[in-house]
Amino acid sequence: MIRAILALLLLTTPALAQNRGAPPPPLALPTGMAPLNHGAYRLSFRGADTALPANTEPTIAEIGRRLQAATLPGLGRVTVEGHASGPANDVSAARRIALARATVVRDALVAGGLDATRVDIRALGRTQAALDAADILPPGVTRSPTQTR
Repeated sequence: MIRAILALLLLTTPALAQNRGAPPPPLALPTGMAPLNHGAYRLSFRGADTALPANTEPTIAEIGRRLQAATLPGLGRVTVEGHASGPANDVSAARRIALARATVVRDALVAGGLDATRVDIRALGRTQAALDAADILPPGVTRSPTQTR
């Protein structure tokens, strides 16, 4: 019954019907961004930087626009995971850096049109992999045990 209702919505709602066309072209990712599995992306930061790296904001905004357009309004949560490699002796500082990174990525996604209420932030702080990055995980994608943390 629910599938029938969703199918009817997709067929009768003009804005949603447009999304059924050809998928958008792949994104040209700037230096410092890389694709992950299942439509996720990783944005690398330098050292303790918390500002978006140069030339990444338009791409992140486009990811936000695509995520908003690809799902029914209000459905699907996007997760932004912030990572920090250090300082190794201050867990709290690493968590704050990770939070700042995840927040700035969320803000860029929202600037692209993604509803802010659909974005969850996870400040992972210093993980075993000691990454300086933020990961954008689209709806339905969870961190798999095989992906590097």
